[in-house]
Amino acid sequence: MKFTTLNNGLKMPMAGIGVFMLTPEQAESAVESALRSGVRLIDTANGYMNESATGRGIKKSGVPREEIFLVTKLWPTVYEKETAVEETLARLGTDYIDLLFLHQPTDNWREGYKNIEKAVKAGKVKAIGLSNFPEELLKEAIETMEIKPQVVQVEAHPYFPQTELKKILAETNMGLMAWYPLGHGDKSLINEPIFGELANKYNKSNAQIILRWHIQSGNIVIPGSKNPDHIRDNFDVFDFELTADEMAEIAKINKGVRYYNATPEQIAMYAKMELKPDI
Repeated sequence: MKFTTLNNGLKMPMAGIGVFMLTPEQAESAVESALRSGVRLIDTANGYMNESATGRGIKKSGVPREEIFLVTKLWPTVYEKETAVEETLARLGTDYIDLLFLHQPTDNWREGYKNIEKAVKAGKVKAIGLSNFPEELLKEAIETMEIKPQVVQVEAHPYFPQTELKKILAETNMGLMAWYPLGHGDKSLINEPIFGELANKYNKSNAQIILRWHIQSGNIVIPGSKNPDHIRDNFDVFDFELTADEMAEIAKINKGVRYYNATPEQIAMYAKMELKPDI
């Protein structure tokens, strides 16, 4: 396992599992399986509606809480709720969160950020993150908030490596956590010839080559899966290293194109979207 050190001194694993789009039952099983396989980074969210299941998976795994780096996200409709963090902790069955994100850049994000700052001061949260925030709002948070953010979570993959964003992150030593790390159901990325060639060379899968590219690019990755074999395979990327020339070849497939672009209408919808009860 490789770790990155955040700008507040906290060590964070660079690979783990995300439970986006998993049912509570699937999330519980996936988290338990991942932890038993050696994974120590778990990523969930209020909006995934499986935080309670994630907490159950952690308990069933038998892995001590202090060995796990637990990540979740507040949904916009609770940004201003004074009990939002406490309710999140209760669902997860823990007394602290290692990294807590604001999930979407809705108009009330500043109030949400200040609530997380209070939780950090109270020892309930160790690090603050911003998910899906555009660069201008990220800069605002860096320049105006009392506690500077530690991590951004954004779409990132070889087709869209976030080159410009990384220049901003480098100025404050912030981490990048990648979602859609293998693309979004788009086989054209994973089937790029360069990944097949490198997979043959290193006796790995195309997906493992891409995940290794992320690690060497400094990205934290959280590929999701409900299949125990796939979970283990996604984590099996620390016994080889791509050369500088190979990294340069992968850089050539950068298309500068995202799979997901949030419209103002979508952001406005997120601000009003009430979540169903987490079970």
